[in-house]
Amino acid sequence: MNDPAARPIDAIRAMLTTLLGGPDASIEHRRAQAAAFAASQPPPPPGLRITPITLGGVSAEAIEVETIEVETGGRAAHVLHLHGGGYVMGDPAGSRGFTTALARATRARVVSLDYRLAPAHPFPAAVEDALAAYAGLLDSGVPAPRIAIAGESAGGGLVVATLLAIRDAGLPTPAAAVAMSPWADMACTGASYATRAARDPMLTRRILLEMAGQYLSGQDPGSPLASPAGADLTGLPPLLIQVGDDEVLLDDAIALAQRARDAGVRVELEVWPDMIHVWQMFAGALPQADEAIARIAGFLWGTPGWTRDATP
Repeated sequence: MNDPAARPIDAIRAMLTTLLGGPDASIEHRRAQAAAFAASQPPPPPGLRITPITLGGVSAEAIEVETIEVETGGRAAHVLHLHGGGYVMGDPAGSRGFTTALARATRARVVSLDYRLAPAHPFPAAVEDALAAYAGLLDSGVPAPRIAIAGESAGGGLVVATLLAIRDAGLPTPAAAVAMSPWADMACTGASYATRAARDPMLTRRILLEMAGQYLSGQDPGSPLASPAGADLTGLPPLLIQVGDDEVLLDDAIALAQRARDAGVRVELEVWPDMIHVWQMFAGALPQADEAIARIAGFLWGTPGWTRDATP
């Protein structure tokens, strides 16, 4: 397109600004808009099935290609998905723009977790639920090498916190993990909170610190399970991190990737020009979202152990 104003990403920026009321919109307004957005989601695309399930005592929904059981002989690879929302909002329905696209791209069974939210359930409730769900997958007979964990925003930070909890609990490690636009530093110390403030239509340091306050409820923001960008990441599986160059969480992603490298973890960091927070949610409407999901699928299929039983 020759007209920059006609770019899909700019239309999405404008839509988000209108929907959210600006990056400093209150948590209460964001909760209401997130609930309305989730309720407005269309039925699953043809060929996909969405089923309510429970894993380790935690509610979830399973998204899968309708033919996957036949294609894989009941041995489908799994993705445990952890939604975003600053630990204070969000649910699986609100993330279906991503989870349905991921299920189709990977031919995996995507299990999207409805973990407990703050302030009613403060830290470390979300980590406890994610760990319980992962253990539930193992108990159901899914081998650890056939499980990946993925999440966006707060869910991206929760992905890494869950990997730490899995490691510390002595459970077998999943094959790989994907963190999209991860919020990995609850003290919000990165320079990008200032340098990207004018370019991020969704988040500011102020609103993130308010969410952190509700989630932490007076606990230490430097705890490894709250801010994994400062944790010892030794022993974690291969990690893909995707982040937009126009979001305030850019430096969280960069710090997390460096921390992983320092610990000897195989990590791939992708910084996407012009992209905003969690652009992957706009699959089908944004070419870069489709490309990002294709790259996630390629990363997972290229991970040793996440065996391919069906061609995506």
